[in-house]
Amino acid sequence: MRVALFLTCVNDTLYPDTGRAVVKLLTRLGVEVDFPMAQTCCGQAHYNTGYRHEAEPLARHFSDVFGEYDAIVTPSGSCGAMVRELYPRMGERARAEGRGDTLAATLAPVVPKTYELTEFLVDVLEVTDVGAYYPHRVTYHPTCHGLRGLGLGDRPRRLLQAVKGLELAELPGAEECCGFGGTFALKNSDVSAAMGADKVRNAESTGAEVLCAADNSCLMHIGGTMSRLRTGMRPVHIAEILASTEEEPAV
Repeated sequence: MRVALFLTCVNDTLYPDTGRAVVKLLTRLGVEVDFPMAQTCCGQAHYNTGYRHEAEPLARHFSDVFGEYDAIVTPSGSCGAMVRELYPRMGERARAEGRGDTLAATLAPVVPKTYELTEFLVDVLEVTDVGAYYPHRVTYHPTCHGLRGLGLGDRPRRLLQAVKGLELAELPGAEECCGFGGTFALKNSDVSAAMGADKVRNAESTGAEVLCAADNSCLMHIGGTMSRLRTGMRPVHIAEILASTEEEPAV
């Protein structure tokens, strides 16, 4: 199986350790991972802000870069949902606008083989115990795109429950949005901040040391709120927890 890591803009710019954790984890599980250097933005920011036509060249480029791989793995539910949910819509809209089937045909090959990390582990590799060790009390926040867009369900929780030393605490109001929502946080900053504060207060009530999620964009928002409220909790991507072992423990 030829597997490519789609790191995403946020991770590449701000959270490269998450990408390293994905490679470390998958390599430990016997997967050979490639990182196509030509990868760029998937077009989600453009599409969600209303620049649908401007997103199309980025989507075409994504398909050109990743089309030959057997699987595309990303540590981001939101970018995974962009490919799986919105690329087909882009093709349909182009057809409806009388621009033919070219865009749909270009994007179709990458849609079914793009996986969020926990999907790939559970559904493709058929593993929940990845040999991880993480001796901390952790609470898990299911991000909106992963929960509603990709339907990740209990996959992340099953992986966390199998981690040696990890104590998983239930997060009250877990399915409520954290308030990030990309440009929503800019356009509706007061509402976004209030939602973030609610999420952090709920996380604090669990007594957890770490709040875990499968999307660093949400963790960036939650982590900023934690810092301002001086909670002492840490936001950590699930990939970094799953990559941690007794021999090479994460901090």
